[in-house]
Amino acid sequence: MSEKDVFHSTVGQLVEFLKSLPQDLPVLTSGYESGFENFYQPGIIKVKHEPENMYYEGEFQVAEDGDVGTFDAVVLRRVVRNE
Repeated sequence: MSEKDVFHSTVGQLVEFLKSLPQDLPVLTSGYESGFENFYQPGIIKVKHEPENMYYEGEFQVAEDGDVGTFDAVVLRRVVRNE
């Protein structure tokens, strides 16, 4: 599977899209089961691609020391509320 098949956007594509929108719109991410949430400040983390994971585990996981095939990615983590 090529990178073009795995990733839906790059930082450059996201920046260009966001620049075309009204600058005062809020930005949200999908919630745990439904609805939408705020997200933490974007950050760069080292991840690994695990396409065989179940859908609820996510196709990408945080890499651990010694993992092979890891790469840096910008991640938008949703705020987790403990209510």
